[in-house]
Amino acid sequence: MRKAMKSCVTDMICNHNNAMFILIDIGAFGFQDLMKDYPERVKNIGIFEDGIVSITAGLALSGMVPTVYGITPFIVQRSLEQLKLDYIYQDVGGNFITTGAAYDFSKLGYSHYCPEDVETLKTLPGIEILTPGTPKQFETLFNQCCMNGKLSYFRMIDHCNQIEVDVEYGKAKMLKKGIRGTVIAFAEALDVTIAACQNLDVTVLYYTTASPFDLETLKENIERNRIFICEPFYQGTFLTDIMPVLSTYRIAVDGVGVPRQVMRNYGTKEDKDVHIGLTAQNIYGRITHFLEREL
Repeated sequence: MRKAMKSCVTDMICNHNNAMFILIDIGAFGFQDLMKDYPERVKNIGIFEDGIVSITAGLALSGMVPTVYGITPFIVQRSLEQLKLDYIYQDVGGNFITTGAAYDFSKLGYSHYCPEDVETLKTLPGIEILTPGTPKQFETLFNQCCMNGKLSYFRMIDHCNQIEVDVEYGKAKMLKKGIRGTVIAFAEALDVTIAACQNLDVTVLYYTTASPFDLETLKENIERNRIFICEPFYQGTFLTDIMPVLSTYRIAVDGVGVPRQVMRNYGTKEDKDVHIGLTAQNIYGRITHFLEREL
């Protein structure tokens, strides 16, 4: 996905004279040529996340379109107040691309984890939150959103889906139609969700836009009043989004996601997936039990 990101950013800088790209040290080596060719609009500022959010908001107020690239928790958590005050309150647009996802930096400790990123950013009114699952999906979403004048957050992942799906900003994609329940998959959870649902008579919806949330597609495809959510972020991140349908109908909701606790176990990203149950085998068992429950 980093290669797709580099290609998209390069095209943006080459084709838009008001576009700027700001690196926060990480990834700077890969953009040396771009920094040399466009020294006024491509810069490596160094480790200065909260400060650079405010600086780039000032650039946005002057008519530039800034894009910032950094590590997820250092942008989302360390700089949240600056995103709120300097972007949302000032009503200016820009792009923030982060790497690390929930725990892609699995061996660097909890300081580099951020399963709370989507839920945290959803507290900012009007932000666009894009969660592509493949490099192609990143390209699609970035090209649709990067120059639209809004604050856009692009969540990059290292462990991409093998299943490719054509996506569109702001829209869920129905991948399978069934009658026993509805299963929602987000971002990189698609592969394990599809594997888990292969022999289940369920509807499967795939979301790569976390905000704004496509509630209409969900409302049109709730089967047997059951919704099961597979989310590679904090479990329950989207309960507020689906609240309107829960308050109207008698609907059961369950799912799998990252538990709201400090992840103290060691190992690879795959080890952590197994530990918290983001595997096809566990999801299949959970959905099967969910479908058989009395409402």
